[in-house]
Amino acid sequence: MNTTVRSSLLGLAILSLSALPSTLFAAEKAVMAGRAAATQEVGFDVYIPIQKRDQMEADLRAMHDPASSTYQKWLTPAQFNARYGASPNQIKAIQNQLAGYGLSATLVSGHHVHVTGAASSVERALGTSLATGTFKSGRTALAATGSLTPPDALVQVNAAVVGLSSMIRMRTQSHISAKVTPSVELPANRYSTAGGYWFDDLKQAYSFPSYQTYTGKGITIATLIDGAYIPADMTKYFTHELLATPNFSEINVDGGSPVNDDSFETNLDFQQVGGMAPDATIIHYNIPDLSDQSIIDGLSKIVSDNKADIVSMSFGGAEIFYTAGDNEGTDFTYLLKEEDDLMAQGNAQGITFVASSGDSGGLSAIPVNCFNFQPNCGMALASANFPASSPHVTGVGGTNLATTFDGATRNSAYVSEEAYADPLTEDIFFGTSATGSVWGSGGGDSVIFTKPIYQFLVSTGNKSFRTVPDIALHMGGCPGGSVSPCNPADSFDYEVYQNLYYGVIGTSASAPDFAGLMALNNQRTGGRAGNANYYVYTLALLQNVGIPLGVFRTGIPGNNGVFSTTPKGYNRVLGNGTLNGVKFLLAPIPAAGVPQTPTNP
Repeated sequence: MNTTVRSSLLGLAILSLSALPSTLFAAEKAVMAGRAAATQEVGFDVYIPIQKRDQMEADLRAMHDPASSTYQKWLTPAQFNARYGASPNQIKAIQNQLAGYGLSATLVSGHHVHVTGAASSVERALGTSLATGTFKSGRTALAATGSLTPPDALVQVNAAVVGLSSMIRMRTQSHISAKVTPSVELPANRYSTAGGYWFDDLKQAYSFPSYQTYTGKGITIATLIDGAYIPADMTKYFTHELLATPNFSEINVDGGSPVNDDSFETNLDFQQVGGMAPDATIIHYNIPDLSDQSIIDGLSKIVSDNKADIVSMSFGGAEIFYTAGDNEGTDFTYLLKEEDDLMAQGNAQGITFVASSGDSGGLSAIPVNCFNFQPNCGMALASANFPASSPHVTGVGGTNLATTFDGATRNSAYVSEEAYADPLTEDIFFGTSATGSVWGSGGGDSVIFTKPIYQFLVSTGNKSFRTVPDIALHMGGCPGGSVSPCNPADSFDYEVYQNLYYGVIGTSASAPDFAGLMALNNQRTGGRAGNANYYVYTLALLQNVGIPLGVFRTGIPGNNGVFSTTPKGYNRVLGNGTLNGVKFLLAPIPAAGVPQTPTNP
């Protein structure tokens, strides 16, 4: 990466406007300390894109087509790699050429090679120089200081070199609500028509299946994020709602990370998905940070383990931050394409991926020069967020939910929703002087991924490219930095973090809620679902042509700063709409009732 690139967006040092744990910004640059010693041991990864891509996508479509002979005949990791991974000759050519530079290349999977060797050998092999650096977390990094020139064997297979960057481009999708003060005291259980909401309030409002019918038993859900979870917080959260603490565990990837600021997100994911599917097995794949290397390594571990039926991801980054136009001509979209490849593999194995669509509305990016700390640097820009924009992921947007209010009975029945973006007085997402930012449901058009076949079942507003989100649930509003006063309808969810109760908002809540619903669906069908969008858009088509399924609530008013909702059908604020859980499962079963009762403990 050249020096001009490093001074651009991707060279942003992380900022901090608040000590609150979920106020995190998207880009972090390791503080560089000088060139690496020639003998320093270096490790990096080479990921080889899926081979026979057209055939793989055709096979995926067949696996999701009930009329196909291969419907839901999911592959094992070994079968996938044998069909679509690099050939033994391609792997051997890579290993041999790297060995000529004194590097050792160990095969991890059919499209993943781990490379180790001295820094001087890496520099010769990749035509760059390496420098040492340290991230805010204390983790050290070795990063390329110039553009890479990989050997011919890597170029011939369009291989991606990962693990030599000093940049983090992704961020979590949650904030703390300005409507509630963190407290040790037990918050009022149900105190208004706009929350705060516990998981069981949401289950009643969205008509999730009764606890006496489906609980996620036998299903495994994974969350992917950095930051260890806090077991004591889980006990406190679920004890408040009189529910046994679900079965949580953690797998560290690349050493994982300790409790840190992003543990706020980890706790939220566990508490939401655990509340929706309390008898599921829930695993946190704990990565060191939100760098693309860590995300790719986490996804690779998930698909190779093949333990998870559903994966929930509550982070994202604006697609345009990876494009050449934002990086002085250097294109980094290959990183997102590699992550998409891994999720395509997961789909072929039957794994469902779910991601938050973002909390900065349709305006999830800002001009590059804003990261040079210039005053009046420009307006927020439209961009879809990845990984929600992957065709192999269900992107989940969000609304403000209103329910009935009866403190005596704890009744939280659905009343209405709205999706109006909150105008912000400042850039709370990146901490720059950019203007025009909003808080709201992420949505927009991909500039990387073409329109997947399932989106042709509805009118998405874009004839050629993937649009997001796909569906929506509650996210809430009113972060710090909102134009005062906040909308009275702005709502929030409760979370326990470091023994305090917080009001939390963002599609980081709505995504794990949907992941929990998918676990109930998998329990009902007795197997994996793969890419849930084939099912989502089929139901949307049927409802749009007049079949009264009642799966999607549409006509919800609102906008996300770029796009507006529509009276019916798909829109780039809420996708196909918010969900009725029982009807989404197409199951004639009772819905969850009043919280803390047998149908909804």
